[in-house]
Amino acid sequence: MSSVPVRTRGRRPGRRRLLLPCVVAGLLAGCATAPQDDERQATRGGQAFAEKSYISGPVNQLAQRMRTLRRSSLEAIRRALMNEHDRWQGTPYVLGGEGLRGIDCSALVQRVYSEAFALKLPRTTRGQVHEGNFVEREALEAGDLVFFRPPGVYRHVGIYIGDGYFLHASASKGVTLSRVDNVFWHRHYWQARRPLLLTEIAQRLE
Repeated sequence: MSSVPVRTRGRRPGRRRLLLPCVVAGLLAGCATAPQDDERQATRGGQAFAEKSYISGPVNQLAQRMRTLRRSSLEAIRRALMNEHDRWQGTPYVLGGEGLRGIDCSALVQRVYSEAFALKLPRTTRGQVHEGNFVEREALEAGDLVFFRPPGVYRHVGIYIGDGYFLHASASKGVTLSRVDNVFWHRHYWQARRPLLLTEIAQRLE
């Protein structure tokens, strides 16, 4: 009579005993990593916020300083142009004239820029219209040259002073202030040029 081998089941409980601590350890390890990840994310978020605040602070301050500088530059330029207006007001228009006894539009622009801003411009409108950079009509600022093409062979030029006004030597009124949106000047408006940046012009006033 042959003996039948009997399977032993003694090892299975041992495996379960070994697996249980591993599972528990794994669960404990998984729970332990979650707060660390959250903490790292929170730390990164805090650093990002701090960096953003640090960057935006100086940028805002710089923008504010630039706005203040621009306003002060515009005011300085306007004051200088109004002083020139007071000096030249009523001087009759004389084609080819260059002084207080009589002056034409391009000569006035040349004299004002030379004496107020220490910048030498060409003598004629033909030369002045190529100075500096083109400026859109909606972006005019004090100190910009404004050009017109009225009827006839001659072009006309003046200096924008702000609030819709420009300084020029009018053929009918002599040196005066006129509005850019005046019916006549609005109809014959040509273009505008900016010989220098605002800050550069303002620096020449110091």
